[in-house]
Amino acid sequence: MGNRKLLLVGGGGHCRSVLDCVLRSGAYDAIGIVEREGAAGTTVLGVPVVGHDADLPRLLADGWHYAAVTLGSIGAPTRRHALYQQLKALGFQLPVLADPSAVISSHAELAEGTFVGKRAVINAGSSVGVCAILNTGSVIEHDCMVGGFVHVSPGAVLCGAVQAEANVHIGAGAVVMQGVRIGRDSIIGAGSVIIRDVPADCTVVGNPGRILERK
Repeated sequence: MGNRKLLLVGGGGHCRSVLDCVLRSGAYDAIGIVEREGAAGTTVLGVPVVGHDADLPRLLADGWHYAAVTLGSIGAPTRRHALYQQLKALGFQLPVLADPSAVISSHAELAEGTFVGKRAVINAGSSVGVCAILNTGSVIEHDCMVGGFVHVSPGAVLCGAVQAEANVHIGAGAVVMQGVRIGRDSIIGAGSVIIRDVPADCTVVGNPGRILERK
């Protein structure tokens, strides 16, 4: 396998979900966590914290060539954007990380930095942008377009040909009906059913979904 060493940047709850999937995959020779300053010497699921953000150049020079943003997001993924840009500028490779139980069509396209959780499904013809989170049990049906930094929460379903633009957050158990477009930076509340297009910068809740707030 060679020298495949992976850093997970951010050591909170989302990191635990990603880390468990990475450990199950057995795809990396070594895994380390990058956390806030002062966390060195601690562990996450038995995996060591090897440094903090300022140590990233040193870690890259030490052979940690792969990295993932494992800071979660609810709402605006501002910090995830910043970490992604930092890792890219330094020269890290950001692989797609997927649990072995996920079902990903060979006819789907996933951009770098994407995470696909346990039992998630991505069907044929769909495309997923950079650093998206497709969480546990989510379903991305055929011909969907999922933008960069979108978070599809556990159990959420995007029916066929849905467009979820950049930075959208889709809450747990929400259903977006076929052909619907969700504008960038919008939030879909947990359990909502979205039957018509949603403008950008909105929070939408309920069944059927109604606009609760405009940013």
